[in-house]
Amino acid sequence: MLLEWFNAREAAKAGVALADSLTPSAPPRSAKAARKEEASALRELLERADRQVRILRLNFYKKAKFANSFKWRLIENGVEPEVADEVTQALVLHLSQNQVSAASELHSAVPIHRPNAGKAHPLLNQANKCLEGGAHAQAVDHFREFLHLQPRNPEALAQLGVAFFSLGRYEEAERCYRQSLEINPMSESTLCNLATVLQGNPPEAEPYLRRALKINPKYADARSKLGLCLAFAGRLREAKAAYMKALKVAPRHAEALLGLGRIARTEGRFAEAESFFKRALKIEPNLPGAWADMSSLRRMTTADSDWLKAAEEIAASAIPLWQEAELRFAIGKYCDDVEDFERAFQSYKRANELQRTVAQKYDRQVHASFADDMIRSHSRQALAKAADGGSASMKPVFVSGMPRSGTSLAEQIIASHPSARGAGELQFWLDTGRANRAELRQGILGEPVRKKLAEDYLSILALHGGPDARRVVDKTNFNCDYLGLLHSVFPKARIIYMRRDPIDTCLSCYFQNFSAAMGFTMDLSDLAEYYRVHRRLMKHWLTSLPAGTILEVPYEELIADQIGWTHRILDFLELEWDDRCLSFDKTERPVNTASAWQVRQKIYSRSVERWRHYERFIGPLKGLRA
Repeated sequence: MLLEWFNAREAAKAGVALADSLTPSAPPRSAKAARKEEASALRELLERADRQVRILRLNFYKKAKFANSFKWRLIENGVEPEVADEVTQALVLHLSQNQVSAASELHSAVPIHRPNAGKAHPLLNQANKCLEGGAHAQAVDHFREFLHLQPRNPEALAQLGVAFFSLGRYEEAERCYRQSLEINPMSESTLCNLATVLQGNPPEAEPYLRRALKINPKYADARSKLGLCLAFAGRLREAKAAYMKALKVAPRHAEALLGLGRIARTEGRFAEAESFFKRALKIEPNLPGAWADMSSLRRMTTADSDWLKAAEEIAASAIPLWQEAELRFAIGKYCDDVEDFERAFQSYKRANELQRTVAQKYDRQVHASFADDMIRSHSRQALAKAADGGSASMKPVFVSGMPRSGTSLAEQIIASHPSARGAGELQFWLDTGRANRAELRQGILGEPVRKKLAEDYLSILALHGGPDARRVVDKTNFNCDYLGLLHSVFPKARIIYMRRDPIDTCLSCYFQNFSAAMGFTMDLSDLAEYYRVHRRLMKHWLTSLPAGTILEVPYEELIADQIGWTHRILDFLELEWDDRCLSFDKTERPVNTASAWQVRQKIYSRSVERWRHYERFIGPLKGLRA
């Protein structure tokens, strides 16, 4: 009795055996043979395949071995290569289908008597149908089978990349797009798709979109994705212009409307943002991003039940993984807003489970080891010595803390002062830290390097602050890891550290749709461990940096005593009192973070001890308060 799965050698033998069983009578040896003979031969082949091969349940690799052996055996037996190739493709397609389809259907899809007829190959047709129908895993299998026969087909490589991307397999998608572009570098759609994979790194993604637009200036998709890329980079004016150009070419381009809505939200124009989202939905009623973003513009109520119904239906349909995750986070927010806490947690849990399948895995040991090295190499004595060679500028203000700890609120308060500006989350110190990671783990960077860093950073702040700003706020959360570096470059700069209840902080991270780079936020146990290492490193900075360098601001106390803590913050920054800092919710400035809506509301306390609504679900976090 045959085993259910057999090895690749046996698969090859099966291919040879099936080919031998067809000769000398079938299939015809010439592409000019009569259509009637070809149809009869093909039917016989498929019937034999059903009897002899389908029961073996070949996986992808073994099916490829089987097909290769079958094709070459036909050629060895005298069948013309073009005919052998087409018959093999028809056979593989037949074996790949879920049901035994009529041979006549396959024959009409693959006119094997005319190999140069210009029609797409049946495997490629089948793969594209799966892709269009949302059957992304099946599409991957079909594209791979086709590429075994035509490994340098740029269309199939590009479409395989689309299937991989829809499954959240981004590295494989990128590889396919790059391979396709090596063969066909003038494909604007593939350039655009490659940029989409790289959109988390705007400087790398932008050139591919520019290339696509050089090839086709009227390519609305590339223009819209350029807008997204520029928005990621914080270049909102340019992003808006790109979206408007996309709409000039294609007035009903839903993604461009969605992008304009997101910019309006970032800039605090929530009614305008909602209008853009609704316009996008009129064009594409099931656009996941637009439905998800609708929930971010205000606090939802039970009157929004139609929104919930639509969002759940779309999330349950065959949409890419990342879009389902986006909607699950939005559904979680809706349920939290209406105080259906169990349902909210389950939605957030599902969203994080989806995200974890594609996120960078959090390595606890690597994180702990990095903190150990920074504590050892940036001792109090070493930091004191380094301060003498640092910049004298007081312009930089570093607002730092765990994500979701109140850093956006602190930045908004400071940026409401006429002598201060908010720069948002700058990548400068993260990039510097990564580029000099080995040196930093050994000690303070050399004075020439630090002087150059100071010059470069002040040039960036000048772009964000303008000529009148005495203080410019960089609120990048992960600057916490490099506070010793920051102090060694700018010893007179002020650092504000936001500290929030650890469980509220971690739970809020879990409820947020962060990027794949923040894998630690997608698992409660990882979050708890990350927070412990974070606090250990922060305790070191708080005790090792000179007194007066860091102001620790408890989020809950800021909420309870807004006036008192605003006075303390401004005094710490050596800025005179200004009432506008109390009316921070009226300050008009872009806020390109998850708190874009919250920081434009008056101080509210409902986020304090929010975790108690979820106490029965958050076991790994409970030990953080001990």
